[in-house]
Amino acid sequence: MRILVTGGSGFLGRVLVAALHDQGHEVTVVSRHPHADFDDIRTIRADLRDAAAITAALQDLEVDGVCHLAALTRVRDSFADPAGYYAANVGGTANLLTALAPLQRPDRPLPFVLASTCAVYGPIDHPAREADLPAPGNPYASSKLAAEQLLGGQADLGGLAAITLRCFNAAGAVGPIHDTDRTRLIPKAVAVAGGQEPWLGLNGDGSAVREFTHVEDLADAFLLALQHARPQEHTVLNVGSGEGVSLRQVIDEVERLAGHPMLIRRRPAQNEPQALVADSTRIRKDLGWQPERSSLQRIIADAWQAVKPMPAASTSSS
Repeated sequence: MRILVTGGSGFLGRVLVAALHDQGHEVTVVSRHPHADFDDIRTIRADLRDAAAITAALQDLEVDGVCHLAALTRVRDSFADPAGYYAANVGGTANLLTALAPLQRPDRPLPFVLASTCAVYGPIDHPAREADLPAPGNPYASSKLAAEQLLGGQADLGGLAAITLRCFNAAGAVGPIHDTDRTRLIPKAVAVAGGQEPWLGLNGDGSAVREFTHVEDLADAFLLALQHARPQEHTVLNVGSGEGVSLRQVIDEVERLAGHPMLIRRRPAQNEPQALVADSTRIRKDLGWQPERSSLQRIIADAWQAVKPMPAASTSSS
């Protein structure tokens, strides 16, 4: 298949592109940044916020499926720039769908998979289900929910077979491909434990519960979604193991692998959900997806190995 991947130079994007490439698909990446993992991957340097540029760039492109990952994703940054987040996440999605309009035919609907976020649920006192009413608590989450709604409206016209994947915190690593965004807990903790950062900030007492999904398991979900997208439908699916862990557990596991404690600087608790985990019953049933690599131990071990090789003793016990 000929697959278009937007945001293919990001963390999840690079892993997904590698998986598609390994399966023999012809991949085209749209990104503002160069894609350096494969010499035979076509990269279109374009910003989705520039409607004219993306339309021109995709004018003659023939594809059999689309994975739309490109987005601004930092929650705290979105409070400072809500307009910018809507321009990128909603406007960029609209521009992409407009540019791909010639490929959206009712007789041959285009599989289109959107990367969204668990943050659309907001505060919730049980494992999040797709049927739960979204309550986004920040402009990032609101913009992703709006992009989901836009995709649903476009799918109603009949030219798309659309799936939105609400991802629960991509983490881990695949070989050397790892998350370099140190505003996120696991990359920052690994960097501190590896001596690349001086200290780790921890909001509150570390009891907040989050779910982390191995990036390779997430990539598998996109591969399956491309295969199972149904014409003239927009399906929303959670992608998470359902196994929540506290922030303190994450820190403890990083310290265990590193063999020493980290310097922790405590900060006031933020206005964020105390717990956010997935009910992934639907994606397991509909797509046959399984979170095979998403244990906390595997995620941390892979992230650690990608940036600092583990001692032999730690490797054998993990």
